[in-house]
Amino acid sequence: MEAYIYDAVRSVRGKGNKKGALYGVTPTELSKQVLIALKVRNALDTQKVEDVIFGCVAQVKDQGVNIAKSAAQESNYGDHLCGVTLNRFCGSGLEAMNQAAAYVKSGFSSLMVAGGVESMSRVPMGSDGGGFLMDPLQAIPRNLVPQGISADLIATKYGFSRNDADLYAVESQRRASEAEADNRFKSRISIKDINGINVLSTDQNIRPSTTLEGISSLQPSFAMMGSMGGFDAVAIDKYPEVEEINHIHHAGNSSAIVDGAGATLIGNKEVGALMGMKPRFKIRAAAVQGTDPTIMLTGPVPSSVKALKQAGMNINDIDLFEVNEAFSAIPMYFMDKLGVDHSIVNVNGGAIAMGHPLGATGCMIAGTLMDELERRDLNTGLVTLCIGGGMGIATIIERV
Repeated sequence: MEAYIYDAVRSVRGKGNKKGALYGVTPTELSKQVLIALKVRNALDTQKVEDVIFGCVAQVKDQGVNIAKSAAQESNYGDHLCGVTLNRFCGSGLEAMNQAAAYVKSGFSSLMVAGGVESMSRVPMGSDGGGFLMDPLQAIPRNLVPQGISADLIATKYGFSRNDADLYAVESQRRASEAEADNRFKSRISIKDINGINVLSTDQNIRPSTTLEGISSLQPSFAMMGSMGGFDAVAIDKYPEVEEINHIHHAGNSSAIVDGAGATLIGNKEVGALMGMKPRFKIRAAAVQGTDPTIMLTGPVPSSVKALKQAGMNINDIDLFEVNEAFSAIPMYFMDKLGVDHSIVNVNGGAIAMGHPLGATGCMIAGTLMDELERRDLNTGLVTLCIGGGMGIATIIERV
C-alpha cells in the first residue's frame, strides 16, 4: 500500500527571541493554526483523521504534556483525535511524516496528520536538559562535543574555508529573498492573534541586504568554546589528522533560531477518493542512519544513500534536494560527497536565511520542496537533515 501526501502547510517563521513577532503566540496556538489551515484548504472531514504525530525537541514548559494532543484538541478536529509527540532532535518533523507514512503503508491507519513545532523564543534550546552533553560519563567516553564544534570539525577535515561558508550563506539569503518576492512559498500561512489580525506574514529572518562584506566581519561563534572549554582537544583526540580546528561558523552562516510549525496530511489512496481529495506526492522511501557522534552532522549523506537504495534509485534520479542548513558546512559536505550541483539544492534558500525551528523543520522543508517541484513541473525530491548525536534522516517523495 502506498502512502500519499495530500497537502502540506507551514507557518511563517518568527525570530526566536523575546523581540520576535511570534513570541506572544504559544506553540499550541502555532500548531492549532497550521492544523486549521490544513482543514480549511482541503475542506477536510476531520472525523476521518485518526491521529496526529508531531515532532518537538524541547518538550517542557509551553511544549510539555504532549503538545500534539493539545494541538489536536484545540484545533476542533474532534474529541476522537489522538496525538503523540516525538523527539528525533532536528529530524523530528520529518520523522513524524515517516512514521505516519509507515502507519498508512502498513494498513494500520488511513489518514493522519504529521508535522512539528518549536517555539524557540518561549522554550529556548537546552530547556529540557539531559545528560547527553552534561553528564561526563556519557560525553567523555564518546568524545562528544557541541554541534558547533562538530560543524567546524567537518569544515576543517573536508577543506571548507570561512569564505566558502560565507559565500554559501549569502546565496541562501539571496535565494530566499528572491523566492519571497516571487511568492513561491505556497504552503506558508500567516499567523494571527486572538482577534484574527495578522501577527506575521513573512519569514522574519530573511535579510535581502546580506552581503559577503557584512558577514565576513562576524566573529566565529565556537572558537572560545573550543579552546577555553577544551572541546577542540576532544575533537582532535578523535580525529588526530586534524591538527587544529578552523572555526568558520558564526550567526550569519548558521541556522537562525526561530519559532514555527508545520503539518502534512498523509493517507492512503482510498481515503482520498472517498473524500474527493487528490494526492500531491507519494513517499517513495525513508531512512535514518547513525554516524560517529563526535563529527556528528555528516548523517545526510549515508541516510540519503540508504533511502535511494531502498527506492531503487540513484542520486541522478532526484530533481531537487532540500538539505537542512544547520550550518553552511552541512549542505556543502553533502554536495561534495554525493556530487550534487548547488543549482538543485535548497533552491529557495534554507535555514540560514529563514531559520530552523527544530521540531518543525523537516516537515516545513518537505512542503517547500513539494511547492517547488510543482512550480517547476518536476517529479522527484529528497529531503534530508543532520541530527545531533550522530544521526541523519532522509525521505524521497515523488509527484503523483
